[in-house]
Amino acid sequence: MYTTCARIDLDALASNLAAVRNLVGDRALLLALKADGYGHGAVPISRFVQEMGLADWLGVATVAEGVELRQDGVHLPILKLSTCLNGESDAAVAAGLSLTVTGEASIDAAEAAAARAGRTVGVHLKIDTGMNRLGCSPAVARDLARRIAACEHLDAEGIFTHLPASDTAEGEAFTRDELARFAAVVADIQDDRRAAGLPAVKHVHASNSGAILGHALDGLTMVRPGIMAYGYAPDAAHPASVPLRPVMSLVSHVLAVRIVRAGETVSYGRTWTAPRDTWVATVPIGYADGFSRLNSNRGRMLIGGRSYPVAGRVCMDQTMLDLGPAESPAPVAVGDEVVWLGAQGDARISAEEVAALMGTISHEVLCLVSARIPREYVPTGDVYQIGSDRPILPA
Repeated sequence: MYTTCARIDLDALASNLAAVRNLVGDRALLLALKADGYGHGAVPISRFVQEMGLADWLGVATVAEGVELRQDGVHLPILKLSTCLNGESDAAVAAGLSLTVTGEASIDAAEAAAARAGRTVGVHLKIDTGMNRLGCSPAVARDLARRIAACEHLDAEGIFTHLPASDTAEGEAFTRDELARFAAVVADIQDDRRAAGLPAVKHVHASNSGAILGHALDGLTMVRPGIMAYGYAPDAAHPASVPLRPVMSLVSHVLAVRIVRAGETVSYGRTWTAPRDTWVATVPIGYADGFSRLNSNRGRMLIGGRSYPVAGRVCMDQTMLDLGPAESPAPVAVGDEVVWLGAQGDARISAEEVAALMGTISHEVLCLVSARIPREYVPTGDVYQIGSDRPILPA
């Protein structure tokens, strides 16, 4: 038994990706696997989707993320979703990653790395249509596409953009305008390629989870689901239009139970005072595990299907729960299962609920789950410990 673990429901992941397939038809599906698969474990997740045929591409944020997947036997196409920094291109090319390019410098760096390796490398031209983070201006995209076409060692695999407001009602008109501008640039690039006797760029993509759920996919040949693959709508205020099942649950066990007398305080800073003699449980979960200190005195956990509030400040390694008056026997015992994300009986705590308490989004809640928590994959029973040589261990 693991004192604390993250249970990863592979059936839920498969169900969510099937829902994406139903929405997007025969378009290619790139699963966003950055940040260790949104905290779910990039290597086991990628192996699973590869074995089951659930994704056509994988997307990573760093070269190291892509290299790790290759070293663990993942052979699906992998796109590094941002440009390489100086010195990274050679490692990315050696790992067989497709590269994002955004300007002359990144195109030339990709060409040079590909030439040194003696191979052809796929590149995706990123166009900035409103995010103002990465990407070239639509005004220069056509010239950059011609530059790529002139490179001996580059293959123009894709053209893409990223949509900053596709998941909100307020951003609906902005997103429609973005997609229209993007489509116009793509049409110009494809016209140029036809005129030059070159094949059309195969992968045209813009749709993150918000766009998949709420916008037209006309002219797009690939989509990039992220948070919806892991079971959540990208904006908690606008529920998903298809059923999604949370993939991660976080489970621990009661470490200690004690009576705290009326007027005594609990945890650092003495921010919680027992209003009466109170049973208090200690759970071996803290902010070092990803249970944010922002949950102090207002978060909750489930034991025996009942909800118990956090008492006092969340510590690095433990959190205390108010179990109620000490007038009767303790309602829980050492070793009882504790759920801090997921379902227990009819009760449930979602990443969206935790995010609302923290003033953030479900993406961050999932990504905060730290490396020291083992990931247990259901139904396989494999347990994956992040770190060191990253072995997969039997449960």
